[in-house]
Amino acid sequence: MKFIKYCLLATLLILMVGCKKTSVDGSSRKSFQESINDMASSLPTLKQVKFNEALYILKTFGVEAEGDIAEIAALGKLLDGKKTAEIFALADQVAQKNGIDWSSTAPPSLGEMNIFGNEVASEKDPNDIDAAALNIVVRNIAGDSLTGSKGLIVVPQLVDNNGKQVDFEGAALETVMEISSGGNKISTSKNLMQDPAFRGFTIMYSKLPKEKIFEEKIDIKLTVKTTKKLLQMLKMGIPVNGKALYTPPAPVVSDSLQVPEPQVDPQTGETVTPPPAPAKVTADPKTTVTKFLNNLSSQNFKAAYDASENPNWGSYDKFSNPNSGFGSVKNISVKNIAVPYNKDNSANVNVTYDVTDKNGKTTSLNVTYGLKAVNNNWKITTYKINN
Repeated sequence: MKFIKYCLLATLLILMVGCKKTSVDGSSRKSFQESINDMASSLPTLKQVKFNEALYILKTFGVEAEGDIAEIAALGKLLDGKKTAEIFALADQVAQKNGIDWSSTAPPSLGEMNIFGNEVASEKDPNDIDAAALNIVVRNIAGDSLTGSKGLIVVPQLVDNNGKQVDFEGAALETVMEISSGGNKISTSKNLMQDPAFRGFTIMYSKLPKEKIFEEKIDIKLTVKTTKKLLQMLKMGIPVNGKALYTPPAPVVSDSLQVPEPQVDPQTGETVTPPPAPAKVTADPKTTVTKFLNNLSSQNFKAAYDASENPNWGSYDKFSNPNSGFGSVKNISVKNIAVPYNKDNSANVNVTYDVTDKNGKTTSLNVTYGLKAVNNNWKITTYKINN
């Protein structure tokens, strides 16, 4: 009887081992965590630490999401079906792309970590750093005598109550830099601070669009997350070199008067002159839609109607009808407007806005306007409300 019991127990253990997952199951958070635990448990101890480091690198820098829950969900989708070797290879790529001094083949360097955040803290947490504040050091990147500085080096420093830099090592502090100008956000960058020798962030002026820089000054916000604190500092009004900022090339305007080279029809032998290519419209489709919405908001329905050639809107009377048309509009407040497509004299403009009717009811809309070029200008031809 005992022999039978031992056989049953051995069989059960074999089945349990055989059920361990060898690739990521990203179908749910629970399945994701179970598959990660199974894969980690099959690795040697040091390799388990590197595996957790790789997952941390990918969660922090490999996905675009806000908050731990959203980041883990995005990570599950990214890694779904991948095996351990593929995860290490992907983490190497992400680390190299973001300038992080980390490699899957190097010894453990970031300390014990768990992306699910539910492990008991170790005796010494390398991210538990006793810092009172954050300091920002900004240095210019030297350029030539004609163009001036090429960019900036931005280095965050953890300091104590006396302003002295804190000494630490072996940490993995998530560090975020946000660049804005005139209240408008331009870019966000992430990196890992492992010790006080952190090299910081490099801002190249050639990657900053000149049209988004207000009065040739930028604001830099740095955030460093330790175990117990979220340290932030904002440095405003940092001057930049306007000569080195990125300026898009001027649009190439085709010469509509230029006569194309004549061609010979190989079948008839006749000389055929192809028609000149249509000139590319230089007006901005976003401007047309903005004026259209402003005219609706000010009840100038005739001007709004003249900006369109949409057969579905019918006559002006139908367009401006206060019951079934745009005549019921009292006010429009635009939240966002973008041009996802502009090619071959046709364009799409996406707009989100709040529209208030004459009864005081406000509705939020997400609308795609289709436009076509007419006489170097744009006309609205289609109107689609997105869900």
